[in-house]
Amino acid sequence: MDIKKIEKAVKMILEAIGEDINRQGIKETPKRVAKMYSEIFSGIAEDPHKVLGKVFKEEFDELVLIKDIPFYSMCEHHLLPFYGKAHIAYLPDGNKVVGISKIARLVDVFAKRPQLQERITNQIADTIMETLTPQGAMVVIEAEHLCMIMRGIKKPGTKIVTSAMRGIFLRDIRTRTEALNLIMERGRTF
Repeated sequence: MDIKKIEKAVKMILEAIGEDINRQGIKETPKRVAKMYSEIFSGIAEDPHKVLGKVFKEEFDELVLIKDIPFYSMCEHHLLPFYGKAHIAYLPDGNKVVGISKIARLVDVFAKRPQLQERITNQIADTIMETLTPQGAMVVIEAEHLCMIMRGIKKPGTKIVTSAMRGIFLRDIRTRTEALNLIMERGRTF
């Protein structure tokens, strides 16, 4: 990541909107924004397949669901944030599972790029299928987009929901329904 180039670009944007780049509160903004960008766009440099890391041999072929994974990303159209929760299910092939924290990490890798919600949903599902070769994968993402809240239509509270289903989740309505019911369940303690 070219920090100096980001600083220069932010300085130019501030000048272009008519801001005094030498004003006390603004003077360090280009450096702060460059540092922030290096963090929030760090997923660009990461290989998502490697993130899933070590796969464990385990005789298990029942549903695995990690739900309510918080994330934030930046819409590639306006460079404004969108944020929400990802719900990810997969049905292992009977002898391969992954550490559950790796699934949450996979969400972060794709979220920390200029993104579209539709794309991140597909990318997560495809990476799980390619890396774990499970019977199937399902990803449901619900998010709010600041580009809909701050500009244009200005509709706060609007949630966008996207889903991607692969393998058995496409073919078997019972498996899909089980996962969706578990995702929709709120506040239940076991």
